[in-house]
Amino acid sequence: MPANEEENRDNRTRGERVRSAGRTLHHLRSASWVADETGVSTKTAQKYLDQLVEDNVLRKTDQGDQTLYCIDQLMAKYREVAELQRAHSREELTDALETMRNKITDWKQTYGVETPGELRASIADVENAAESETRRDIAKEWEHLTNRIPVVRAALNEYDWADDSDPISA
Repeated sequence: MPANEEENRDNRTRGERVRSAGRTLHHLRSASWVADETGVSTKTAQKYLDQLVEDNVLRKTDQGDQTLYCIDQLMAKYREVAELQRAHSREELTDALETMRNKITDWKQTYGVETPGELRASIADVENAAESETRRDIAKEWEHLTNRIPVVRAALNEYDWADDSDPISA
């Protein structure tokens, strides 16, 4: 573990370490796994993970005799939509959505493919290493944009509702 990471870990409370680790659980993990990662007891990890479940940050499921935790993806998306709405105007979000769609359209036309997977497959036909790397990078960005478009779209769809419902911005 790098020195600054170890130092940071020592300065945080057990609860802070577990809550921080919990917010990164993109795959199902047990309390004992989180305990090992954060240097706390399993009981302590379970306590703080259950708090995150109550706060709708994590979800938990039982598989056999084991309780597993992971990020509540629905709530994470809601938070992401709210962050976009608070940080950007409707016009900025519209421009971002248009830019993302234009990039994807350009890649489809440039490479004669319909999906990032097809673009990755086209690497087999390329002999130039730089071009292969370019296609890999574009495929990664394309996949990222494909995931972002529905979030930005949701932020735009609910913009008026969120704005009307927020007493601070009113």
